[in-house]
Amino acid sequence: MKRFLNSEKDYPLVAGLAASLYPTLYYYSNNFSMLDTWVHFVYLMGMFVCVPVAIFYVLHKISQLAVFSIYKKYVIPFLSVFVFFFILKTLLYVPIERKLIAYSIAAGALFAYFLHKHVKKLIVLQFLMAIVAFFVLTKELYNRLTYDNSWKEQPDDIEQVVFQKKPNVYFFEPDGYVGFQQLKEPPYSFDNSGFEGFLSENSFKTYPDFRTNYITTQASNGATFTMKHHYYDFNLELEEVEKASEIIITDNPVLNIFKNNGYETYFVSSSRYFMLNRPELGYHHTNIDYDNIKYLHKGMGEREPVVEPFLNFLNDGIDKPKFFFVQFLFPWHVSSLEHLSGGVEEEREKYLDRLDEANTMLTTMISAVLEKDPDALILIMADHGGYVGLRYTRECYAPVEEPALINSILKSNLTIRWPGNEIPTFDDKMDSPVNVFRILFSHLSGNDAYAENIQPDESFIIHKKEVEPGVYQYYNDAGELMFKKVEPPK
Repeated sequence: MKRFLNSEKDYPLVAGLAASLYPTLYYYSNNFSMLDTWVHFVYLMGMFVCVPVAIFYVLHKISQLAVFSIYKKYVIPFLSVFVFFFILKTLLYVPIERKLIAYSIAAGALFAYFLHKHVKKLIVLQFLMAIVAFFVLTKELYNRLTYDNSWKEQPDDIEQVVFQKKPNVYFFEPDGYVGFQQLKEPPYSFDNSGFEGFLSENSFKTYPDFRTNYITTQASNGATFTMKHHYYDFNLELEEVEKASEIIITDNPVLNIFKNNGYETYFVSSSRYFMLNRPELGYHHTNIDYDNIKYLHKGMGEREPVVEPFLNFLNDGIDKPKFFFVQFLFPWHVSSLEHLSGGVEEEREKYLDRLDEANTMLTTMISAVLEKDPDALILIMADHGGYVGLRYTRECYAPVEEPALINSILKSNLTIRWPGNEIPTFDDKMDSPVNVFRILFSHLSGNDAYAENIQPDESFIIHKKEVEPGVYQYYNDAGELMFKKVEPPK
Protein backbone atom coordinates (compact mmCIF):
# COMPACT_ATOMS: atom_id res chain seq x y z
CA MET A 1 0.00 0.00 0.00
CA LYS A 2 2.73 2.47 1.02
CA ARG A 3 4.71 1.53 -2.06
CA PHE A 4 1.73 2.27 -4.27
CA LEU A 5 1.00 5.61 -2.58
CA ASN A 6 4.62 6.77 -2.90
CA SER A 7 5.09 5.58 -6.48
CA GLU A 8 5.59 8.12 -9.27
CA LYS A 9 3.74 5.91 -11.77
CA ASP A 10 0.20 6.80 -12.86
CA TYR A 11 -1.33 3.30 -13.07
CA PRO A 12 -4.12 4.23 -15.54
CA LEU A 13 -5.58 0.70 -15.66
CA VAL A 14 -5.74 0.49 -11.86
CA ALA A 15 -7.25 3.97 -11.64
CA GLY A 16 -9.86 3.10 -14.27
CA LEU A 17 -10.84 -0.06 -12.45
CA ALA A 18 -11.09 1.77 -9.12
CA ALA A 19 -13.27 4.56 -10.53
CA SER A 20 -15.71 2.23 -12.27
CA LEU A 21 -15.95 -0.81 -10.00
CA TYR A 22 -17.79 0.62 -6.99
CA PRO A 23 -20.61 2.40 -8.89
CA THR A 24 -21.23 -0.71 -10.98
CA LEU A 25 -21.17 -3.16 -8.07
CA TYR A 26 -23.33 -0.83 -5.95
CA TYR A 27 -25.99 -0.62 -8.64
CA TYR A 28 -25.76 -4.34 -9.37
CA SER A 29 -26.14 -5.40 -5.73
CA ASN A 30 -29.04 -3.01 -5.06
CA ASN A 31 -30.97 -4.08 -8.16
CA PHE A 32 -29.97 -7.72 -8.32
CA SER A 33 -33.47 -9.10 -8.79
CA MET A 34 -33.80 -7.04 -11.99
CA LEU A 35 -30.27 -7.80 -13.25
CA ASP A 36 -29.86 -11.49 -12.41
CA THR A 37 -28.94 -12.75 -15.87
CA TRP A 38 -25.59 -13.30 -17.56
CA VAL A 39 -26.66 -10.87 -20.27
CA HIS A 40 -26.99 -8.08 -17.71
CA PHE A 41 -23.72 -9.04 -16.04
CA VAL A 42 -21.78 -8.93 -19.32
CA TYR A 43 -23.44 -5.64 -20.29
CA LEU A 44 -22.71 -3.92 -16.97
CA MET A 45 -19.14 -5.16 -16.66
CA GLY A 46 -18.38 -4.41 -20.30
CA MET A 47 -20.04 -1.00 -20.58
CA PHE A 48 -19.29 0.38 -17.13
CA VAL A 49 -15.99 -1.29 -16.21
CA CYS A 50 -14.10 -2.42 -19.31
CA VAL A 51 -14.93 0.64 -21.41
CA PRO A 52 -13.89 3.17 -18.69
CA VAL A 53 -10.65 1.27 -18.07
CA ALA A 54 -9.89 1.48 -21.79
CA ILE A 55 -10.69 5.20 -21.79
CA PHE A 56 -8.29 5.77 -18.87
CA TYR A 57 -5.56 3.93 -20.75
CA VAL A 58 -6.05 5.71 -24.07
CA LEU A 59 -6.31 9.23 -22.59
CA HIS A 60 -3.29 8.58 -20.41
CA LYS A 61 -1.29 7.59 -23.49
CA ILE A 62 -2.44 10.71 -25.33
CA SER A 63 -1.49 12.90 -22.36
CA GLN A 64 2.07 11.63 -22.64
CA LEU A 65 2.48 13.31 -26.01
CA ALA A 66 4.63 16.42 -25.84
CA VAL A 67 1.82 18.70 -26.99
CA PHE A 68 -0.31 17.68 -24.00
CA SER A 69 2.45 17.31 -21.41
CA ILE A 70 1.26 20.34 -19.45
CA TYR A 71 -2.03 18.58 -18.73
CA LYS A 72 -0.61 15.14 -17.98
CA LYS A 73 -0.74 15.44 -14.19
CA TYR A 74 -4.44 16.34 -14.30
CA VAL A 75 -5.76 13.56 -16.56
CA ILE A 76 -5.90 10.61 -14.14
CA PRO A 77 -7.16 12.73 -11.19
CA PHE A 78 -9.89 14.28 -13.35
CA LEU A 79 -11.00 10.95 -14.80
CA SER A 80 -10.95 9.26 -11.39
CA VAL A 81 -13.56 11.66 -10.06
CA PHE A 82 -15.53 12.35 -13.23
CA VAL A 83 -15.93 8.69 -14.27
CA PHE A 84 -16.84 7.65 -10.72
CA PHE A 85 -19.69 10.16 -10.47
CA PHE A 86 -20.71 9.85 -14.11
CA ILE A 87 -21.20 6.08 -13.87
CA LEU A 88 -22.94 6.35 -10.51
CA LYS A 89 -25.36 9.01 -11.75
CA THR A 90 -25.91 7.24 -15.08
CA LEU A 91 -26.95 4.04 -13.32
CA LEU A 92 -29.06 5.68 -10.63
CA TYR A 93 -30.75 8.29 -12.81
CA VAL A 94 -32.19 6.89 -16.02
CA PRO A 95 -32.07 8.74 -18.32
CA ILE A 96 -29.21 10.88 -17.04
CA GLU A 97 -29.80 14.63 -16.86
CA ARG A 98 -27.42 17.16 -18.38
CA LYS A 99 -26.94 18.98 -15.11
CA LEU A 100 -25.70 15.76 -13.51
CA ILE A 101 -23.04 15.48 -16.21
CA ALA A 102 -22.08 19.09 -15.52
CA TYR A 103 -21.77 18.38 -11.80
CA SER A 104 -19.52 15.39 -12.52
CA ILE A 105 -17.29 17.48 -14.78
CA ALA A 106 -17.07 20.23 -12.18
CA ALA A 107 -16.20 17.79 -9.38
CA GLY A 108 -13.50 16.18 -11.53
CA ALA A 109 -12.02 19.51 -12.54
CA LEU A 110 -11.88 20.84 -8.96
CA PHE A 111 -10.23 17.67 -7.68
CA ALA A 112 -7.74 17.58 -10.56
CA TYR A 113 -6.71 21.21 -10.08
CA PHE A 114 -6.50 21.36 -6.27
CA LEU A 115 -5.98 17.77 -5.11
CA HIS A 116 -4.32 15.91 -7.98
CA LYS A 117 -1.39 14.96 -5.72
CA HIS A 118 -3.77 12.85 -3.62
CA VAL A 119 -5.20 10.79 -6.49
CA LYS A 120 -3.68 7.52 -5.25
CA LYS A 121 -5.38 7.96 -1.88
CA LEU A 122 -8.64 8.41 -3.78
CA ILE A 123 -7.95 5.22 -5.74
CA VAL A 124 -7.42 3.29 -2.50
CA LEU A 125 -10.66 4.72 -1.08
CA GLN A 126 -12.56 3.74 -4.23
CA PHE A 127 -11.26 0.18 -4.00
CA LEU A 128 -12.30 -0.04 -0.35
CA MET A 129 -15.80 1.08 -1.33
CA ALA A 130 -15.82 -1.52 -4.11
CA ILE A 131 -14.90 -4.25 -1.63
CA VAL A 132 -17.87 -3.30 0.55
CA ALA A 133 -20.20 -3.35 -2.47
CA PHE A 134 -18.75 -6.71 -3.51
CA PHE A 135 -19.57 -8.24 -0.12
CA VAL A 136 -23.14 -6.97 -0.42
CA LEU A 137 -23.34 -8.58 -3.85
CA THR A 138 -21.94 -11.89 -2.59
CA LYS A 139 -24.69 -11.89 0.04
CA GLU A 140 -27.29 -11.57 -2.73
CA LEU A 141 -25.59 -14.37 -4.68
CA TYR A 142 -25.46 -16.58 -1.59
CA ASN A 143 -29.14 -16.03 -0.89
CA ARG A 144 -29.95 -16.93 -4.47
CA LEU A 145 -27.77 -20.05 -4.49
CA THR A 146 -29.14 -21.31 -1.16
CA TYR A 147 -32.76 -20.34 -1.89
CA ASP A 148 -35.24 -23.03 -0.85
CA ASN A 149 -37.72 -23.77 -3.64
CA SER A 150 -39.61 -26.36 -1.66
CA TRP A 151 -42.55 -24.01 -1.07
CA LYS A 152 -43.49 -24.47 -4.75
CA GLU A 153 -44.02 -28.22 -4.40
CA GLN A 154 -47.61 -29.32 -4.96
CA PRO A 155 -49.42 -31.56 -2.45
CA ASP A 156 -50.69 -33.84 -5.24
CA ASP A 157 -50.15 -34.64 -8.91
CA ILE A 158 -52.04 -31.64 -10.26
CA GLU A 159 -49.13 -30.77 -12.56
CA GLN A 160 -50.01 -33.95 -14.49
CA VAL A 161 -53.73 -33.10 -14.67
CA VAL A 162 -55.50 -34.03 -17.92
CA PHE A 163 -58.38 -31.83 -19.04
CA GLN A 164 -61.65 -33.40 -20.11
CA LYS A 165 -62.90 -29.99 -21.28
CA LYS A 166 -60.68 -27.60 -23.23
CA PRO A 167 -62.33 -24.22 -23.63
CA ASN A 168 -60.15 -21.28 -24.52
CA VAL A 169 -59.24 -19.56 -21.26
CA TYR A 170 -58.86 -15.78 -21.07
CA PHE A 171 -57.34 -14.43 -17.87
CA PHE A 172 -57.71 -10.65 -17.72
CA GLU A 173 -55.81 -8.99 -14.88
CA PRO A 174 -56.70 -5.30 -14.47
CA ASP A 175 -54.09 -4.12 -11.99
CA GLY A 176 -55.58 -2.82 -8.74
CA TYR A 177 -59.25 -3.41 -9.63
CA VAL A 178 -60.92 -3.42 -6.21
CA GLY A 179 -64.00 -5.55 -5.49
CA PHE A 180 -67.37 -4.38 -6.83
CA GLN A 181 -68.80 -4.12 -3.31
CA GLN A 182 -65.95 -1.86 -2.19
CA LEU A 183 -66.53 0.41 -5.19
CA LYS A 184 -70.04 1.12 -3.92
CA GLU A 185 -68.81 2.12 -0.46
CA PRO A 186 -66.49 4.80 0.93
CA PRO A 187 -63.72 5.66 0.25
CA TYR A 188 -64.56 4.81 -3.41
CA SER A 189 -68.29 5.72 -3.53
CA PHE A 190 -68.45 4.94 -7.23
CA ASP A 191 -71.36 3.87 -9.40
CA ASN A 192 -70.03 0.98 -11.47
CA SER A 193 -73.46 -0.32 -12.49
CA GLY A 194 -72.83 0.17 -16.21
CA PHE A 195 -69.91 -2.24 -16.37
CA GLU A 196 -71.41 -4.63 -13.84
CA GLY A 197 -74.60 -4.70 -15.93
CA PHE A 198 -72.57 -5.57 -19.05
CA LEU A 199 -71.02 -8.51 -17.22
CA SER A 200 -74.35 -9.69 -15.83
CA GLU A 201 -75.95 -9.59 -19.28
CA ASN A 202 -73.17 -11.86 -20.53
CA SER A 203 -73.54 -14.47 -17.75
CA PHE A 204 -70.54 -13.51 -15.63
CA LYS A 205 -70.56 -14.53 -11.97
CA THR A 206 -68.94 -12.20 -9.43
CA TYR A 207 -67.37 -13.45 -6.20
CA PRO A 208 -68.05 -10.63 -3.70
CA ASP A 209 -65.88 -11.92 -0.84
CA PHE A 210 -62.77 -12.32 -2.97
CA ARG A 211 -59.55 -10.91 -1.54
CA THR A 212 -55.93 -10.93 -2.62
CA ASN A 213 -53.27 -12.89 -0.76
CA TYR A 214 -50.47 -10.35 -1.27
CA ILE A 215 -50.45 -6.62 -1.87
CA THR A 216 -47.91 -6.29 -4.72
CA THR A 217 -48.35 -7.41 -8.31
CA GLN A 218 -45.47 -9.86 -8.50
CA ALA A 219 -46.12 -11.30 -5.05
CA SER A 220 -49.79 -11.82 -5.87
CA ASN A 221 -49.04 -13.37 -9.26
CA GLY A 222 -46.30 -15.51 -7.75
CA ALA A 223 -48.92 -17.19 -5.56
CA THR A 224 -51.51 -17.29 -8.34
CA PHE A 225 -49.31 -19.12 -10.86
CA THR A 226 -47.69 -21.51 -8.38
CA MET A 227 -50.99 -22.14 -6.54
CA LYS A 228 -48.96 -21.94 -3.31
CA HIS A 229 -48.23 -19.43 -0.55
CA HIS A 230 -44.75 -17.89 -0.35
CA TYR A 231 -45.29 -15.25 2.41
CA TYR A 232 -43.14 -12.74 0.48
CA ASP A 233 -40.22 -15.08 1.27
CA PHE A 234 -40.20 -13.05 4.52
CA ASN A 235 -37.96 -10.67 2.56
CA LEU A 236 -38.95 -7.16 3.61
CA GLU A 237 -36.59 -5.52 1.12
CA LEU A 238 -37.77 -7.43 -1.94
CA GLU A 239 -41.45 -7.16 -0.89
CA GLU A 240 -42.37 -9.76 -3.49
CA VAL A 241 -40.91 -13.22 -4.00
CA GLU A 242 -37.53 -14.47 -5.19
CA LYS A 243 -37.28 -14.76 -9.00
CA ALA A 244 -40.86 -13.56 -9.39
CA SER A 245 -40.43 -12.70 -13.07
CA GLU A 246 -39.16 -16.18 -13.89
CA ILE A 247 -42.06 -17.70 -11.97
CA ILE A 248 -44.64 -15.64 -13.83
CA ILE A 249 -43.11 -15.48 -17.31
CA THR A 250 -40.89 -18.55 -17.66
CA ASP A 251 -41.91 -21.56 -15.66
CA ASN A 252 -44.86 -22.13 -13.34
CA PRO A 253 -47.39 -24.92 -12.74
CA VAL A 254 -50.34 -23.03 -14.24
CA LEU A 255 -48.58 -22.21 -17.51
CA ASN A 256 -47.07 -25.69 -17.76
CA ILE A 257 -50.44 -27.38 -17.15
CA PHE A 258 -52.02 -25.45 -20.01
CA LYS A 259 -49.10 -26.28 -22.32
CA ASN A 260 -49.16 -29.94 -21.30
CA ASN A 261 -52.83 -30.03 -22.30
CA GLY A 262 -52.08 -28.73 -25.78
CA TYR A 263 -52.86 -25.05 -25.26
CA GLU A 264 -51.24 -22.26 -27.25
CA THR A 265 -50.25 -19.62 -24.69
CA TYR A 266 -50.22 -15.83 -24.92
CA PHE A 267 -48.89 -13.12 -22.62
CA VAL A 268 -50.20 -9.63 -23.40
CA SER A 269 -49.26 -6.74 -21.13
CA SER A 270 -49.22 -2.95 -21.00
CA SER A 271 -46.05 -3.11 -18.94
CA ARG A 272 -42.56 -4.50 -19.46
CA TYR A 273 -42.24 -4.86 -15.70
CA PHE A 274 -42.37 -8.65 -15.65
CA MET A 275 -39.71 -8.82 -18.37
CA LEU A 276 -37.19 -6.12 -17.38
CA ASN A 277 -34.62 -8.70 -16.30
CA ARG A 278 -35.15 -10.59 -19.56
CA PRO A 279 -36.45 -13.91 -18.23
CA GLU A 280 -36.78 -16.70 -20.76
CA LEU A 281 -40.24 -16.52 -22.32
CA GLY A 282 -42.32 -19.54 -21.38
CA TYR A 283 -45.36 -18.38 -23.35
CA HIS A 284 -45.62 -19.11 -27.06
CA HIS A 285 -46.54 -15.51 -27.92
CA THR A 286 -46.25 -12.03 -26.43
CA ASN A 287 -46.81 -8.45 -27.53
CA ILE A 288 -43.55 -7.33 -25.91
CA ASP A 289 -40.38 -7.37 -27.98
CA TYR A 290 -37.23 -8.04 -25.96
CA ASP A 291 -35.32 -5.84 -28.42
CA ASN A 292 -37.27 -2.86 -27.08
CA ILE A 293 -36.33 -3.54 -23.45
CA LYS A 294 -33.34 -1.45 -22.41
CA TYR A 295 -30.65 -2.81 -20.16
CA LEU A 296 -30.94 0.26 -17.96
CA HIS A 297 -34.40 1.30 -16.97
CA LYS A 298 -36.32 3.25 -14.38
CA GLY A 299 -39.70 2.18 -13.07
CA MET A 300 -41.89 -0.08 -15.18
CA GLY A 301 -40.71 1.17 -18.52
CA GLU A 302 -42.84 2.52 -21.33
CA ARG A 303 -46.50 1.54 -21.62
CA GLU A 304 -47.35 -1.00 -24.30
CA PRO A 305 -50.68 -1.16 -26.17
CA VAL A 306 -52.89 -4.03 -25.04
CA VAL A 307 -56.23 -4.02 -26.83
CA GLU A 308 -54.87 -3.96 -30.38
CA PRO A 309 -52.31 -6.78 -29.95
CA PHE A 310 -54.85 -8.84 -28.04
CA LEU A 311 -57.38 -8.49 -30.86
CA ASN A 312 -54.68 -9.42 -33.36
CA PHE A 313 -53.85 -12.57 -31.42
CA LEU A 314 -57.55 -13.32 -31.10
CA ASN A 315 -57.81 -13.27 -34.89
CA ASP A 316 -55.30 -16.13 -35.07
CA GLY A 317 -58.34 -18.40 -34.83
CA ILE A 318 -59.73 -20.72 -32.19
CA ASP A 319 -59.06 -24.11 -33.77
CA LYS A 320 -56.46 -24.94 -31.08
CA PRO A 321 -57.16 -24.36 -27.37
CA LYS A 322 -55.60 -21.13 -26.13
CA PHE A 323 -54.68 -19.57 -22.81
CA PHE A 324 -54.37 -15.80 -22.64
CA PHE A 325 -52.86 -13.88 -19.72
CA VAL A 326 -53.75 -10.23 -20.38
CA GLN A 327 -52.34 -7.84 -17.79
CA PHE A 328 -52.66 -4.06 -17.86
CA LEU A 329 -51.98 -1.20 -15.44
CA PHE A 330 -55.54 0.09 -15.13
CA PRO A 331 -57.07 1.15 -12.80
CA TRP A 332 -53.77 0.62 -10.96
CA HIS A 333 -53.62 2.22 -7.47
CA VAL A 334 -52.86 5.47 -5.67
CA SER A 335 -49.34 6.88 -6.01
CA SER A 336 -46.62 4.67 -4.57
CA LEU A 337 -44.56 7.38 -2.86
CA GLU A 338 -45.56 10.20 -0.54
CA HIS A 339 -43.92 12.98 -2.56
CA LEU A 340 -45.87 11.89 -5.66
CA SER A 341 -49.24 11.85 -3.92
CA GLY A 342 -51.81 14.54 -4.56
CA GLY A 343 -53.68 13.70 -1.37
CA VAL A 344 -56.50 11.28 -0.63
CA GLU A 345 -59.22 12.93 -2.72
CA GLU A 346 -57.06 13.68 -5.74
CA GLU A 347 -55.70 10.14 -5.75
CA ARG A 348 -59.27 8.83 -5.55
CA GLU A 349 -60.36 10.91 -8.54
CA LYS A 350 -57.38 9.76 -10.61
CA TYR A 351 -58.08 6.14 -9.71
CA LEU A 352 -61.73 6.41 -10.75
CA ASP A 353 -60.72 7.99 -14.07
CA ARG A 354 -58.43 5.05 -14.72
CA LEU A 355 -61.21 2.69 -13.63
CA ASP A 356 -63.39 4.03 -16.44
CA GLU A 357 -60.56 3.31 -18.86
CA ALA A 358 -60.14 -0.21 -17.46
CA ASN A 359 -63.87 -0.84 -17.93
CA THR A 360 -63.65 0.37 -21.52
CA MET A 361 -60.69 -1.88 -22.27
CA LEU A 362 -62.35 -4.90 -20.67
CA THR A 363 -65.64 -4.27 -22.46
CA THR A 364 -63.89 -4.04 -25.83
CA MET A 365 -61.82 -7.19 -25.37
CA ILE A 366 -64.58 -9.28 -23.79
CA SER A 367 -67.06 -8.28 -26.52
CA ALA A 368 -64.56 -9.39 -29.16
CA VAL A 369 -64.04 -12.71 -27.38
CA LEU A 370 -67.76 -13.40 -27.05
CA GLU A 371 -68.29 -12.64 -30.73
CA LYS A 372 -65.52 -14.93 -31.96
CA ASP A 373 -65.42 -17.49 -29.16
CA PRO A 374 -68.85 -17.88 -27.50
CA ASP A 375 -67.72 -20.97 -25.56
CA ALA A 376 -64.80 -19.16 -23.90
CA LEU A 377 -64.00 -19.32 -20.20
CA ILE A 378 -63.31 -15.72 -19.22
CA LEU A 379 -61.67 -14.87 -15.93
CA ILE A 380 -61.33 -11.30 -14.64
CA MET A 381 -59.11 -11.31 -11.57
CA ALA A 382 -57.21 -8.37 -10.11
CA ASP A 383 -53.89 -8.70 -8.31
CA HIS A 384 -54.88 -6.44 -5.37
CA GLY A 385 -57.08 -3.48 -4.48
CA GLY A 386 -56.66 0.17 -5.41
CA TYR A 387 -55.46 1.53 -2.04
CA VAL A 388 -57.94 4.43 -2.34
CA GLY A 389 -58.32 6.15 1.03
CA LEU A 390 -54.56 6.07 1.58
CA ARG A 391 -52.42 8.99 0.47
CA TYR A 392 -49.87 6.62 -1.09
CA THR A 393 -49.44 2.84 -1.22
CA ARG A 394 -46.42 2.62 1.07
CA GLU A 395 -48.43 4.22 3.81
CA CYS A 396 -49.47 0.62 4.54
CA TYR A 397 -45.92 -0.06 5.76
CA ALA A 398 -47.46 0.96 9.09
CA PRO A 399 -50.46 -0.98 10.48
CA VAL A 400 -53.83 -0.27 8.84
CA GLU A 401 -56.70 -0.22 11.32
CA GLU A 402 -59.84 0.95 9.51
CA PRO A 403 -61.68 -2.02 7.90
CA ALA A 404 -62.58 0.12 4.87
CA LEU A 405 -58.91 0.87 4.22
CA ILE A 406 -57.89 -2.73 4.79
CA ASN A 407 -60.47 -3.81 2.23
CA SER A 408 -59.35 -1.05 -0.14
CA ILE A 409 -55.95 -2.75 -0.21
CA LEU A 410 -56.92 -6.41 -0.02
CA LYS A 411 -60.36 -6.84 -1.56
CA SER A 412 -60.03 -7.41 -5.29
CA ASN A 413 -62.21 -8.36 -8.20
CA LEU A 414 -62.97 -11.91 -9.31
CA THR A 415 -65.60 -12.33 -12.01
CA ILE A 416 -65.89 -15.44 -14.18
CA ARG A 417 -67.90 -16.46 -17.21
CA TRP A 418 -68.25 -20.23 -17.10
CA PRO A 419 -68.94 -21.78 -20.55
CA GLY A 420 -72.54 -22.92 -20.84
CA ASN A 421 -73.04 -21.53 -17.34
CA GLU A 422 -71.63 -24.82 -16.01
CA ILE A 423 -70.46 -23.56 -12.63
CA PRO A 424 -68.53 -26.05 -10.49
CA THR A 425 -70.25 -26.95 -7.24
CA PHE A 426 -67.06 -26.18 -5.30
CA ASP A 427 -66.55 -22.65 -6.66
CA ASP A 428 -67.45 -21.35 -3.21
CA LYS A 429 -63.81 -22.12 -2.40
CA MET A 430 -62.68 -19.33 -4.71
CA ASP A 431 -61.87 -16.76 -2.06
CA SER A 432 -58.32 -15.75 -3.05
CA PRO A 433 -56.00 -15.94 -6.10
CA VAL A 434 -53.84 -18.75 -4.73
CA ASN A 435 -56.66 -21.26 -5.22
CA VAL A 436 -58.39 -20.03 -8.38
CA PHE A 437 -56.48 -22.06 -10.95
CA ARG A 438 -56.43 -25.20 -8.82
CA ILE A 439 -60.23 -25.06 -8.66
CA LEU A 440 -60.39 -24.23 -12.37
CA PHE A 441 -58.22 -27.23 -13.24
CA SER A 442 -60.29 -29.47 -11.02
CA HIS A 443 -63.36 -28.37 -12.97
CA LEU A 444 -61.77 -28.82 -16.41
CA SER A 445 -60.40 -32.25 -15.53
CA GLY A 446 -63.60 -33.48 -13.91
CA ASN A 447 -61.53 -34.52 -10.89
CA ASP A 448 -62.98 -32.95 -7.74
CA ALA A 449 -60.10 -34.29 -5.65
CA TYR A 450 -57.81 -31.52 -6.88
CA ALA A 451 -60.09 -28.99 -5.22
CA GLU A 452 -59.49 -30.60 -1.83
CA ASN A 453 -55.83 -29.59 -1.61
CA ILE A 454 -56.41 -25.87 -1.57
CA GLN A 455 -54.24 -23.36 0.26
CA PRO A 456 -55.58 -21.25 3.16
CA ASP A 457 -57.32 -18.14 1.82
CA GLU A 458 -55.17 -15.84 3.93
CA SER A 459 -54.07 -12.28 3.19
CA PHE A 460 -50.82 -10.64 4.24
CA ILE A 461 -49.31 -7.14 4.37
CA ILE A 462 -45.67 -6.25 5.00
CA HIS A 463 -45.04 -3.74 7.79
CA LYS A 464 -41.84 -1.80 8.33
CA LYS A 465 -42.99 1.04 10.61
CA GLU A 466 -44.60 1.48 14.04
CA VAL A 467 -44.51 -2.27 14.78
CA GLU A 468 -41.87 -4.97 14.68
CA PRO A 469 -40.98 -5.30 10.98
CA GLY A 470 -42.38 -8.41 9.37
CA VAL A 471 -45.21 -10.10 7.48
CA TYR A 472 -48.62 -9.62 9.11
CA GLN A 473 -51.77 -11.59 8.48
CA TYR A 474 -54.94 -9.51 7.98
CA TYR A 475 -57.43 -12.14 6.82
CA ASN A 476 -57.62 -15.73 8.01
CA ASP A 477 -58.94 -18.69 6.04
CA ALA A 478 -62.47 -18.08 7.32
CA GLY A 479 -62.50 -14.55 5.92
CA GLU A 480 -62.20 -12.90 9.33
CA LEU A 481 -60.17 -9.73 9.85
CA MET A 482 -57.22 -10.12 12.19
CA PHE A 483 -53.75 -8.73 12.91
CA LYS A 484 -51.03 -11.29 13.55
CA LYS A 485 -47.31 -11.36 12.82
CA VAL A 486 -46.29 -14.44 10.85
CA GLU A 487 -42.96 -15.98 11.77
CA PRO A 488 -40.76 -17.64 9.13
CA PRO A 489 -40.30 -21.40 9.48
CA LYS A 490 -37.20 -22.49 11.39
